[in-house]
Amino acid sequence: MDEKFLSEMDQQLTGWSDPVARLKEALQKNEFALFCQPIAALAGAGGYPIAEVLVRLREEEAALLPPGEFLPIFEHYGMMPQLDRWVARHVVRHLKGGSRIPGFSININTKTLADTGFAGFVAAELKAARVPPAALLLEIDEQDVIGQQQACARFASEAKRAGCGIMIDGFGRQSVSFSTLESVSPDFVKVDGSIVRKLLSAQTAQNKMNAVIRVGAAAGFGVVAECVEEPEILQRLKALGVGFAQGFGVARPQPIETTAAAKAAGTAAQAKGGKHGAQRGPG
Repeated sequence: MDEKFLSEMDQQLTGWSDPVARLKEALQKNEFALFCQPIAALAGAGGYPIAEVLVRLREEEAALLPPGEFLPIFEHYGMMPQLDRWVARHVVRHLKGGSRIPGFSININTKTLADTGFAGFVAAELKAARVPPAALLLEIDEQDVIGQQQACARFASEAKRAGCGIMIDGFGRQSVSFSTLESVSPDFVKVDGSIVRKLLSAQTAQNKMNAVIRVGAAAGFGVVAECVEEPEILQRLKALGVGFAQGFGVARPQPIETTAAAKAAGTAAQAKGGKHGAQRGPG
Protein backbone atom coordinates (compact mmCIF):
# COMPACT_ATOMS: atom_id res chain seq x y z
CA MET A 1 0.00 0.00 0.00
CA ASP A 2 1.25 3.50 -0.81
CA GLU A 3 3.28 5.02 2.05
CA LYS A 4 2.03 8.54 1.34
CA PHE A 5 -1.57 7.38 1.55
CA LEU A 6 -0.93 5.64 4.89
CA SER A 7 0.79 8.75 6.23
CA GLU A 8 -2.23 10.87 5.28
CA MET A 9 -4.54 8.41 7.02
CA ASP A 10 -2.35 8.56 10.17
CA GLN A 11 -2.68 12.34 10.13
CA GLN A 12 -6.45 12.11 9.96
CA LEU A 13 -6.63 9.53 12.75
CA THR A 14 -4.43 11.45 15.17
CA GLY A 15 -4.98 15.04 14.11
CA TRP A 16 -1.18 15.42 13.92
CA SER A 17 0.21 17.14 10.82
CA ASP A 18 3.51 15.28 11.23
CA PRO A 19 3.07 12.07 13.29
CA VAL A 20 6.80 11.24 13.43
CA ALA A 21 7.73 14.73 14.63
CA ARG A 22 4.92 14.59 17.21
CA LEU A 23 6.11 11.26 18.60
CA LYS A 24 9.73 12.43 18.74
CA GLU A 25 8.60 15.56 20.59
CA ALA A 26 6.61 13.48 23.07
CA LEU A 27 9.70 11.36 23.79
CA GLN A 28 11.98 14.36 24.17
CA LYS A 29 9.57 16.27 26.40
CA ASN A 30 8.54 13.24 28.50
CA GLU A 31 4.88 13.61 27.56
CA PHE A 32 3.97 10.08 28.59
CA ALA A 33 2.39 8.89 31.82
CA LEU A 34 3.13 5.50 33.34
CA PHE A 35 0.39 3.41 34.91
CA CYS A 36 0.70 -0.07 36.35
CA GLN A 37 -1.58 -2.99 37.13
CA PRO A 38 -0.49 -4.95 40.22
CA ILE A 39 -0.09 -8.72 40.10
CA ALA A 40 -1.12 -10.41 43.35
CA ALA A 41 0.66 -13.32 45.02
CA LEU A 42 -1.95 -15.95 45.90
CA ALA A 43 0.15 -17.90 48.39
CA GLY A 44 2.28 -17.08 51.41
CA ALA A 45 2.10 -13.52 52.66
CA GLY A 46 0.21 -12.37 49.58
CA GLY A 47 0.64 -8.74 48.54
CA TYR A 48 1.73 -7.37 45.18
CA PRO A 49 5.30 -8.38 44.31
CA ILE A 50 5.00 -7.31 40.66
CA ALA A 51 3.05 -4.82 38.55
CA GLU A 52 2.75 -4.63 34.77
CA VAL A 53 3.66 -1.22 33.36
CA LEU A 54 1.20 0.52 31.04
CA VAL A 55 1.82 3.75 29.13
CA ARG A 56 -0.45 6.67 28.20
CA LEU A 57 0.24 9.78 26.11
CA ARG A 58 -0.59 13.21 27.51
CA GLU A 59 -2.46 15.38 25.05
CA GLU A 60 -4.15 18.76 25.21
CA GLU A 61 -6.32 19.66 28.21
CA ALA A 62 -4.60 17.00 30.34
CA ALA A 63 -6.23 14.21 28.31
CA LEU A 64 -4.51 10.82 28.36
CA LEU A 65 -4.56 8.87 25.11
CA PRO A 66 -4.88 5.09 25.60
CA PRO A 67 -2.28 2.83 23.94
CA GLY A 68 -4.60 1.86 21.11
CA GLU A 69 -4.59 5.43 19.82
CA PHE A 70 -0.84 6.00 19.55
CA LEU A 71 1.04 2.68 19.76
CA PRO A 72 0.01 1.67 16.19
CA ILE A 73 1.59 4.92 14.98
CA PHE A 74 4.80 4.14 16.85
CA GLU A 75 4.76 0.66 15.32
CA HIS A 76 4.02 1.91 11.80
CA TYR A 77 7.05 4.21 11.82
CA GLY A 78 9.39 1.69 13.50
CA MET A 79 9.73 3.78 16.67
CA MET A 80 8.70 1.23 19.31
CA PRO A 81 12.31 0.56 20.45
CA GLN A 82 12.60 4.25 21.31
CA LEU A 83 9.39 4.14 23.35
CA ASP A 84 10.44 0.91 25.10
CA ARG A 85 13.71 2.58 26.11
CA TRP A 86 11.80 5.60 27.43
CA VAL A 87 9.55 3.34 29.51
CA ALA A 88 12.48 1.32 30.87
CA ARG A 89 14.40 4.45 31.86
CA HIS A 90 11.46 5.95 33.74
CA VAL A 91 10.50 2.72 35.48
CA VAL A 92 14.07 2.46 36.76
CA ARG A 93 13.86 6.06 37.98
CA HIS A 94 10.66 5.20 39.82
CA LEU A 95 12.32 2.21 41.47
CA LYS A 96 15.27 4.38 42.46
CA GLY A 97 12.91 6.71 44.30
CA GLY A 98 11.42 3.81 46.27
CA SER A 99 8.37 1.69 45.51
CA ARG A 100 5.92 -0.31 47.60
CA ILE A 101 5.78 -2.73 44.67
CA PRO A 102 9.32 -4.07 44.36
CA GLY A 103 9.19 -5.36 40.77
CA PHE A 104 7.77 -4.19 37.45
CA SER A 105 7.26 -5.92 34.10
CA ILE A 106 7.71 -3.99 30.86
CA ASN A 107 6.10 -5.15 27.63
CA ILE A 108 8.68 -5.55 24.88
CA ASN A 109 7.58 -4.84 21.33
CA THR A 110 8.44 -7.15 18.44
CA LYS A 111 10.77 -4.54 16.92
CA THR A 112 12.62 -4.10 20.21
CA LEU A 113 13.57 -7.78 20.17
CA ALA A 114 15.91 -6.92 17.28
CA ASP A 115 17.47 -4.00 19.19
CA THR A 116 20.82 -5.54 20.15
CA GLY A 117 21.65 -2.59 22.39
CA PHE A 118 18.47 -2.68 24.46
CA ALA A 119 19.68 -5.05 27.20
CA GLY A 120 22.91 -3.08 27.58
CA PHE A 121 20.93 0.16 27.80
CA VAL A 122 18.72 -1.27 30.55
CA ALA A 123 21.74 -2.63 32.42
CA ALA A 124 23.41 0.80 32.32
CA GLU A 125 20.25 2.52 33.59
CA LEU A 126 19.93 0.03 36.46
CA LYS A 127 23.60 0.38 37.43
CA ALA A 128 23.49 4.18 37.35
CA ALA A 129 20.37 4.20 39.53
CA ARG A 130 21.74 1.45 41.83
CA VAL A 131 18.53 -0.53 41.34
CA PRO A 132 18.73 -4.35 41.59
CA PRO A 133 18.33 -5.75 38.04
CA ALA A 134 15.96 -8.45 39.34
CA ALA A 135 13.41 -5.68 40.01
CA LEU A 136 12.78 -5.52 36.25
CA LEU A 137 10.97 -8.17 34.19
CA LEU A 138 10.94 -7.92 30.40
CA GLU A 139 7.65 -9.25 29.05
CA ILE A 140 7.62 -11.02 25.67
CA ASP A 141 4.43 -12.07 23.89
CA GLU A 142 3.97 -15.78 23.17
CA GLN A 143 3.36 -14.98 19.51
CA ASP A 144 6.87 -13.55 19.25
CA VAL A 145 8.36 -16.54 21.07
CA ILE A 146 6.73 -18.81 18.47
CA GLY A 147 7.41 -16.66 15.40
CA GLN A 148 10.83 -15.26 16.30
CA GLN A 149 12.48 -17.99 18.31
CA GLN A 150 16.06 -17.00 17.56
CA ALA A 151 15.52 -13.31 18.24
CA CYS A 152 13.67 -14.07 21.49
CA ALA A 153 16.33 -16.53 22.62
CA ARG A 154 19.08 -13.98 22.02
CA PHE A 155 17.07 -11.21 23.69
CA ALA A 156 16.30 -13.38 26.73
CA SER A 157 19.94 -14.42 27.05
CA GLU A 158 21.10 -10.79 26.97
CA ALA A 159 18.43 -9.74 29.46
CA LYS A 160 19.40 -12.50 31.89
CA ARG A 161 23.09 -11.55 31.61
CA ALA A 162 22.00 -8.05 32.63
CA GLY A 163 20.26 -9.58 35.66
CA CYS A 164 16.68 -8.96 34.51
CA GLY A 165 13.89 -11.53 34.47
CA ILE A 166 11.77 -12.74 31.56
CA MET A 167 7.99 -13.10 31.52
CA ILE A 168 6.04 -14.72 28.68
CA ASP A 169 2.69 -13.06 28.06
CA GLY A 170 -0.46 -14.60 26.57
CA PHE A 171 0.69 -18.20 26.95
CA GLY A 172 -1.83 -20.65 25.47
CA ARG A 173 -3.50 -18.04 23.26
CA GLN A 174 -2.56 -20.02 20.17
CA SER A 175 -1.76 -23.45 21.57
CA VAL A 176 -0.31 -24.86 24.76
CA SER A 177 3.18 -25.95 23.69
CA PHE A 178 5.97 -25.95 26.22
CA SER A 179 8.72 -26.59 23.69
CA THR A 180 8.73 -22.90 22.75
CA LEU A 181 9.67 -21.97 26.32
CA GLU A 182 12.94 -23.87 26.33
CA SER A 183 14.85 -21.26 24.35
CA VAL A 184 13.94 -18.36 26.64
CA SER A 185 13.85 -20.05 30.08
CA PRO A 186 11.25 -17.64 31.52
CA ASP A 187 10.98 -16.64 35.15
CA PHE A 188 7.21 -16.21 34.83
CA VAL A 189 4.58 -17.43 32.37
CA LYS A 190 1.34 -15.49 32.11
CA VAL A 191 -1.56 -17.75 31.10
CA ASP A 192 -3.82 -16.16 28.51
CA GLY A 193 -7.25 -14.87 29.50
CA SER A 194 -8.96 -17.19 26.99
CA ILE A 195 -8.02 -20.06 29.33
CA VAL A 196 -8.51 -18.25 32.63
CA ARG A 197 -12.05 -17.05 31.81
CA LYS A 198 -13.22 -20.64 31.12
CA LEU A 199 -11.86 -22.25 34.28
CA LEU A 200 -15.33 -22.57 35.79
CA SER A 201 -17.08 -23.79 32.64
CA ALA A 202 -14.64 -25.91 30.64
CA GLN A 203 -12.66 -28.92 31.85
CA THR A 204 -10.19 -28.41 28.99
CA ALA A 205 -9.29 -24.99 30.38
CA GLN A 206 -8.64 -26.47 33.81
CA ASN A 207 -6.55 -29.26 32.23
CA LYS A 208 -4.44 -26.68 30.41
CA MET A 209 -3.93 -24.67 33.60
CA ASN A 210 -2.94 -27.80 35.52
CA ALA A 211 -0.40 -28.63 32.81
CA VAL A 212 1.15 -25.15 33.04
CA ILE A 213 1.32 -25.46 36.84
CA ARG A 214 3.08 -28.83 36.63
CA VAL A 215 5.59 -27.67 34.06
CA GLY A 216 6.17 -24.47 36.00
CA ALA A 217 6.99 -26.45 39.14
CA ALA A 218 9.40 -28.66 37.18
CA ALA A 219 11.04 -25.87 35.16
CA GLY A 220 11.11 -23.32 37.96
CA PHE A 221 8.92 -20.54 36.57
CA GLY A 222 6.05 -18.76 38.31
CA VAL A 223 2.53 -19.02 36.86
CA VAL A 224 0.45 -15.87 36.46
CA ALA A 225 -3.25 -15.98 35.53
CA GLU A 226 -4.31 -12.87 33.61
CA CYS A 227 -7.77 -11.35 33.03
CA VAL A 228 -9.06 -12.39 36.46
CA GLU A 229 -12.33 -10.52 36.90
CA GLU A 230 -14.58 -12.71 39.08
CA PRO A 231 -14.14 -13.75 42.75
CA GLU A 232 -15.08 -17.32 41.83
CA ILE A 233 -12.24 -17.48 39.29
CA LEU A 234 -9.82 -16.16 41.89
CA GLN A 235 -10.89 -18.86 44.35
CA ARG A 236 -10.49 -21.55 41.71
CA LEU A 237 -6.98 -20.32 40.91
CA LYS A 238 -6.04 -20.55 44.59
CA ALA A 239 -7.47 -24.06 44.81
CA LEU A 240 -5.49 -25.14 41.75
CA GLY A 241 -2.29 -23.75 43.21
CA VAL A 242 -1.67 -20.91 40.75
CA GLY A 243 0.93 -18.61 42.23
CA PHE A 244 -0.11 -15.20 40.90
CA ALA A 245 -3.14 -13.40 39.44
CA GLN A 246 -3.78 -10.20 37.52
CA GLY A 247 -6.97 -8.53 36.37
CA PHE A 248 -9.72 -6.08 37.32
CA GLY A 249 -10.92 -8.55 39.96
CA VAL A 250 -7.51 -8.30 41.62
CA ALA A 251 -6.41 -4.69 41.14
CA ARG A 252 -7.16 -1.99 38.60
CA PRO A 253 -4.49 -0.01 36.75
CA GLN A 254 -3.21 2.99 38.70
CA PRO A 255 -0.66 5.76 38.17
CA ILE A 256 2.77 4.36 38.95
CA GLU A 257 3.34 7.27 41.34
CA THR A 258 0.75 5.80 43.71
CA THR A 259 3.14 2.91 44.40
CA ALA A 260 5.93 5.19 45.61
CA ALA A 261 7.24 4.40 49.09
CA ALA A 262 6.93 7.30 51.50
CA LYS A 263 10.39 6.73 52.98
CA ALA A 264 10.71 9.96 54.88
CA ALA A 265 7.19 9.81 56.28
CA GLY A 266 7.61 6.20 57.28
CA THR A 267 10.92 6.84 59.03
CA ALA A 268 9.52 9.80 60.94
CA ALA A 269 6.43 7.85 62.00
CA GLN A 270 8.54 4.95 63.22
CA ALA A 271 10.76 7.31 65.19
CA LYS A 272 7.77 8.86 66.90
CA GLY A 273 5.49 5.88 67.30
CA GLY A 274 7.77 2.85 67.37
CA LYS A 275 5.75 -0.26 66.59
CA HIS A 276 2.61 1.85 66.40
CA GLY A 277 4.04 3.96 63.55
CA ALA A 278 3.04 3.83 59.92
CA GLN A 279 3.05 0.41 58.32
CA ARG A 280 4.50 -0.36 54.90
CA GLY A 281 1.91 -1.08 52.21
CA PRO A 282 1.56 -4.36 50.32
CA GLY A 283 4.50 -5.50 48.29
